Amino acid sequence: MKTVTRRDFIKGSAAGIAGAMAFTILPSRVFGKTLGHVAPSDRLNIAGIGIGGVGRRNLQNMKTENIVALCDVDWDYALKTFQDFPDAKQFKDWRVMLDEMGKDIDAILIATPDHTHAVIAANAMTLGKHVYVQKPLTHSVYEARLLTKLAKKYKVATQMGNQGNSFDYCRQVAEWIWSGVIGDVYEVHCWTDRPIWPQGLMQPPGTAKCPETLGWDLFIGPAEMRPYDPAYTPWNWRGFYDFGTGALGDMALHIMDPMIWALDPGHPSSVSASSTLSNLYSAPHAEMITYQFPERAPKGNVKMPALKVVWYDGGLLPPRPEELADGEMMGDSNGGIIFIGTKGKIMTGCYGMNPTLLPRSDMQFFKQPDPVLRRVPGFTGNVWDTDAHEQDWIRACKEDPDNRIEASSNFQFSGPFTEMVNMGVLAVRLSGPTGLHRELKWDGENMRFTNISDTEVFQIVNYDDFQVIDGDPRFDRRYAEFNAKQMAEEWVKHTYHNGFTLPDMPAE
Repeated sequence: MKTVTRRDFIKGSAAGIAGAMAFTILPSRVFGKTLGHVAPSDRLNIAGIGIGGVGRRNLQNMKTENIVALCDVDWDYALKTFQDFPDAKQFKDWRVMLDEMGKDIDAILIATPDHTHAVIAANAMTLGKHVYVQKPLTHSVYEARLLTKLAKKYKVATQMGNQGNSFDYCRQVAEWIWSGVIGDVYEVHCWTDRPIWPQGLMQPPGTAKCPETLGWDLFIGPAEMRPYDPAYTPWNWRGFYDFGTGALGDMALHIMDPMIWALDPGHPSSVSASSTLSNLYSAPHAEMITYQFPERAPKGNVKMPALKVVWYDGGLLPPRPEELADGEMMGDSNGGIIFIGTKGKIMTGCYGMNPTLLPRSDMQFFKQPDPVLRRVPGFTGNVWDTDAHEQDWIRACKEDPDNRIEASSNFQFSGPFTEMVNMGVLAVRLSGPTGLHRELKWDGENMRFTNISDTEVFQIVNYDDFQVIDGDPRFDRRYAEFNAKQMAEEWVKHTYHNGFTLPDMPAE
């Protein structure tokens, strides 16, 4: 059966489909490995940066190749991975690694905290290195746009680490929707069980002694310097805005994936948000974000009307579908997504798993549409027992860039996706308890909110304490005031500190 990529299908381009079908993999002797084109049987030289957590799992799924270098700021946390690959050279600073071994490295895995994804990936791509970057792809809207353009300019193979993107589920959901089984989709609800790490925290005191095995200045990277505190690393950095993007940034790139495949929404036209108490330093315990998207061109057998997408985390949930029987779980234990169309509904779990029409009894009458999207080989059906996502990237790394079938979550797909998610993070930060409680209009092309005036101010909690003294509650909650437009601009494009810089944004 002939298959095409998601983007070819959406474009409806016969030329694009023909190009996708006519690719060839040429051996390294034709082009030479120094140009990044290698035979499938040849091995890539891969370096791993940020290897103590999920990066270790990624590297295990890449062990078909040569793992030649390993870099982590915390050598105690990374010890098991060093032991996995004893022949790989070890580094703490990725810049030193690239200086010393750049000519010997073909591709790089980046699984560091969010705030360092872009600076490493951007500089690696300018050196012609293929990059696999864990999700969220970047820490800011601007960084996502930059990586998207750099990948295109330097023609490197890219992949974001939202592994569900290489599974069959997202493709299946898209094909169901394009077949018209639930009509034209106009509303989507997405939710997660996250955070499962601390959020809503104030700034840690920073009085602890830094372990000798940790390069604290390297962990801080382009963020603003502050004293070491064990609250930040090795894992809880996700809840702090300077290093992570909270539950939305972490999980939306899994949960919302089927929606991006099926509906290709593009830039939101507006966003609004509400949450539990938000503060200057840490994402709130729970939040709800509503995106509005304009009407788009039809796909398959359906129209693409104006679209409302609502995100929930921290225990918040969408209204339970009336078609769901008593006792039936909504989504799965990790979250889920509900598509609402003019003729019915589709519900899935996390990663788009186990999609079903609602009510479930409708499935007995449903004829599966013929597949039209390329399936990624190697998916076993078990999301934790497959190397499909990493191997799809490795395949793309070895192909001629002029005829390459890009990896499933390449940056032309995952870059705009990350922009949309990170824009939601901004909306939450701007809408705090004394913030901008309204629908914020978004100019996606220019990465800016258009209905925030030059003089508008808002307040954010920067100190929060509670004690009971002699039986009486004592609250000490303080606020810092900021210019709203200036803060929005700062959060769209973070100021880099400590000598770290990004390459310039490529011209169109």
